[in-house]
Amino acid sequence: MNDHATDPATDTFVAHRNLLFTVAYEMLGSAADAEDVLQETWLRWAEVDLGQVRDRRAYLIRITTRQALNRLRTMTRRKEAYVGPWLPEPLLTTSDVAQDAELAESVSMALMLVLETLSPTERAVFVLREVFDVGYDEIAAAVDKSPAAVRQIAHRARKHVDARRPREVVSAGETRAVLESFRRALDTGDLQGLLRVLAPDVVLLSDGGGVVQAARRPIVGADKVARFIVGTAGRHEAAVTVHPALVNGNPALLLRLSGDNDGILAVRVEDARITDLYYVRNPEKLTRVAAETPLTLR
Repeated sequence: MNDHATDPATDTFVAHRNLLFTVAYEMLGSAADAEDVLQETWLRWAEVDLGQVRDRRAYLIRITTRQALNRLRTMTRRKEAYVGPWLPEPLLTTSDVAQDAELAESVSMALMLVLETLSPTERAVFVLREVFDVGYDEIAAAVDKSPAAVRQIAHRARKHVDARRPREVVSAGETRAVLESFRRALDTGDLQGLLRVLAPDVVLLSDGGGVVQAARRPIVGADKVARFIVGTAGRHEAAVTVHPALVNGNPALLLRLSGDNDGILAVRVEDARITDLYYVRNPEKLTRVAAETPLTLR
């Protein structure tokens, strides 16, 4: 008997695990909650009679979507009591995600925040249809709506997102170049250098979750944002080091203080200037980043 043999249910779940995680993460904006959803999905999947399942992938997506919807409704209440701006939990991603332009945009901080403005059902329908090209009948089974209703929801959600998503997709190379200019200015405390790379109406969102220091309201305007960044960096006794990273499929910066991860800084770029900064400092949202930080940086 082969001690390493696995059963069909396990094989199927493992084969689709990355897909299911991405579905849950794009619906929730939280890797920790997405992992919980996957655990709940597995418990239900393990009880399914596979002989009665025609399409295992579709069935797993259906379970994951339903569990994510349940979790999303409870998360909505948590977010209402959240201290300061709420940002998605950042994910260190591999280069293959960045090379898939559509997937990279779908998990970008900018679009994830747009998805936060959708209702739970609209978000589920949008993610399944627009990101993963799931058929309307399959989506209908997942969200417990008719296919006709799902088509209407998809149209409404797409129109809503299109009106708010970034106007253009900027290449990773252009974003990386802008971030390098930003990093050099930050390393030297060059206020004018920061102002050159920030758009006049740039917006900084800083997420500390009430656990660590962060701006509790958006900071608007290049001068205010630049002074906040320089002032925050200069407030620490130890030097803050800044390292390039690939976060949510896009170039970003990992900030470290005394050898520990202090935050992730993601950006949105237009016309070679930063229009939005997303600074995640909440330690609870950096747990996964810490586990995946290269040993050379630890």
